[in-house]
Amino acid sequence: MAECLAEGKQPEILFWVGCAGSFDDRAKKITKAIAKILNKANVSFAILGSEESCTGDPAKRAGNEFLFQMMAMQNIAVLNGYEVKKIVTGCPHCFNTLKNEYPQLGGNYEVVHHTQLIQSLLNDGRLKIEGGEFKGKKITFHDPCYLGRGNGEYEAPRMLIEKLEAELVEMKRCKKNGLCCGAGGAQMFKEAEKGNKEVNIERTEDALETQPQLIATGCPFCNTMMTDGVKHFEKEHVVAVKDIAELIAEAEDL
Repeated sequence: MAECLAEGKQPEILFWVGCAGSFDDRAKKITKAIAKILNKANVSFAILGSEESCTGDPAKRAGNEFLFQMMAMQNIAVLNGYEVKKIVTGCPHCFNTLKNEYPQLGGNYEVVHHTQLIQSLLNDGRLKIEGGEFKGKKITFHDPCYLGRGNGEYEAPRMLIEKLEAELVEMKRCKKNGLCCGAGGAQMFKEAEKGNKEVNIERTEDALETQPQLIATGCPFCNTMMTDGVKHFEKEHVVAVKDIAELIAEAEDL
């Protein structure tokens, strides 16, 4: 954004990369896939780079409202300074926080999840998708909590899977009855409480029951938890876990 401002340009979209998308080696691949799709559709976009910091979601969910507000106010000052209007995120946690919690602190933006943006690019004719290598493959989709139940978006990711001409198989618990992967509420960063089973194992069982060739996600946290679950059952050579953006980028050979 700093470079754009220096050149007198205002990009169409700010791509909010997020902590996972910036630092986690697995999630970086999702970030690259989203960037490739934006480039393919000729969307002018920019990132904040080192000026971006965590949205504060994990701090808020863990109960530290003071830290959340400090982080949010810092981000809002940067975003408003660049007069940002529209933001796309690769993470439903960032999406939910920027969309629903920043406005009360003075941060008002149009915020979309990457699956919603890709769907709109398709609808506008800016992007075309062929089935490619995923044609006819059995894919099940795990609904991220903050995309599905949190913000009511169930159709965008499913429409994209169908555009790949894949066979979408639903888990018994899906859409508004979906089950959390176990990482939300800052659980990603701490040991689980005592119990008889990890949440991600339970959720992976739901997914494997559909006998998929691929588990699709729309969240870097979900991706990690489902990948760990598949490894737990020693199915990693049979069932892949990929983000929707990766499926689109790979199908189009971007």
